[in-house]
Amino acid sequence: MASKTNPFTFLQQVRAETAKVTWPSRRETMISTAMVLVMVIFAALFFFAADQLIGWLIGLVLSIGA
Repeated sequence: MASKTNPFTFLQQVRAETAKVTWPSRRETMISTAMVLVMVIFAALFFFAADQLIGWLIGLVLSIGA
C-alpha cells in the first residue's frame, strides 16, 4: 500500500522533478514536428495505394467468376 503524501510535499517533489527535465529547443521541436508530418503523409500515401491495389485485385478476382 502506498503511503499518503502531504499535497504540499507532493507539489514540491513534482517541481523538483520538473526542474530535472531537459526540454527540447524550439528548433528541435520544429524539426521533430516536420518529421512526424512527413512520415504521416508517407504512411497515408502508402496505405491509400495499398488499399487501391487490393480493391482492384479483389474486383478483378470477383469479375472472373461473373
